[in-house]
Amino acid sequence: MDKDLLDLYTDYLISSFGQTTATGLSALLGNAVSHDRITRLLSGRDFTSSDLWQAVKPLVRQVQSEDAVLIIDDSIEEKPYTDESCHRAA
Repeated sequence: MDKDLLDLYTDYLISSFGQTTATGLSALLGNAVSHDRITRLLSGRDFTSSDLWQAVKPLVRQVQSEDAVLIIDDSIEEKPYTDESCHRAA
């Protein structure tokens, strides 16, 4: 796995306000990284919670203490244009 490219893609997702695509990241980088390379990285395998833990573990260990907690919030903020019915279970 290309950790540098994965880090770059993650930063792109975090900092973007609109639609994100491999082509968009490639264009942002002046085509220095092809969109095909980004797509191959993302489709090469399924990322798991173990992958996430391996990525954040060094930072967690730096700041851990006896009275600390780690909270992960995976909620999605509603957008003004979001159709609420799309998110309901069938």
